[in-house]
Parts: sequence; C-alpha cells; structure tokens
Amino acid sequence: MKLKQLEGLLGDLEQFSNPKVELEQYPTGPHIASRMLFTAENSYGDITDKVVADFGCGCGTLSAAAALLDAASVIGFDIDPQSLETATLNAEELEVEIDFVQCDITKLELKGLIVDTVVMNPPFGTRKKGADMEFLSAAMKVASKAVYSLHKTSTREHIKRAALRDFNAKSAEVLCELRYDLPKLYKFHKRKEVDIAVDLWRFEPKQS
Repeated sequence: MKLKQLEGLLGDLEQFSNPKVELEQYPTGPHIASRMLFTAENSYGDITDKVVADFGCGCGTLSAAAALLDAASVIGFDIDPQSLETATLNAEELEVEIDFVQCDITKLELKGLIVDTVVMNPPFGTRKKGADMEFLSAAMKVASKAVYSLHKTSTREHIKRAALRDFNAKSAEVLCELRYDLPKLYKFHKRKEVDIAVDLWRFEPKQS
C-alpha cells in the first residue's frame, strides 16, 4: 500500500467525540499515523506479518494503520471504554480485524502473548507528570522487536537517557521530527490550533 493511500483511509476515521482531558486524549492525525507506520514497515520490516500492539490506542488510528499494512495481528489497549467503542466501529468500517482490550497500560501483564512491535502516541505528560515515561516503560517490557513512539521534541535528551539507562533499550533513535497539529479540543486551550514539534522514536529492546 502506498503512503498516500494509507493516509487517505486513516483520514476517514472517527475521532474522540468527547475527549477526556485527564487522559490527555488527542487524536493521532492521518498524516503522522501513516508516516509512523509506513516508516516502521518500509525501513525496518516491523509491521507486516508481525504481532503489533497499540498502547493507549484511543480511537484506533495506529491500530488501523498496522492492520492495513498487513500485520499478523493487532491488539489495541486503552483505559477508556468510549474510545474503544469508536475504535471498534472504525475497524468495522475499514473491514480490518483488530482486538481491543480495556486496561490500564501501567498495570498490563501479558501472559504468553509474544508482541513483536509496540506503536503508540502516549500522553505527553503535561497533565499527569511522567505519564509518557510510564507508557514507554510498559512498552519496552512487552515489545520483543521494536517500540515506535511519539514524544515532544523538547524532551528528547530526557527520553534517550531514560530509555537507555532505565528501560532496557539497546538503541534509542529519533527517526524524524514531525509537526503535531493540536486542535482546540479543551476549554483551557486559548488558540484555535497549536503546532507542537514531536519526535518519532524507534526503541529496540535488549534481547533478554
């Protein structure tokens, strides 16, 4: 599948109708989602025929992208039942098979399930300090091949240090810097749209 085709399909997905500020729910736009998964597959072969988990999947944009790129299986995890309802409808609309599980990522225990690749757009950690790190820590425990994640560019050094020192990463690499258009979703947002610089990271766990 071509990048433009993937972006087009993801652009038709439903997003949060009533986003929850405490969960830092922001939609992963089709531009970023398509490039993230396309890069993971075309540069590293981490999606097609692999078991892919989407942490904090929200309305399932990254999950859908993985399924459209022929992942062997895709599992989306989120704490919010409303988001998972939307994600399920999105998967049905695209006619792709995705398993969705309601759970708290920080308490996730996967017994007997081998996950190759974790993809995620975690909370930035602005409402709940350290939420981004909790997600990264959980992802590094689960992925056997790679973790792809979006983090604010302003936290780059902190992320790299934590991944290599605390989260058992063999490598931590910024693949590209992207502009994240943050639409005005919440009352406390003053401007109509905010442009945030985010890094697309690829982390490789040490083989245990």
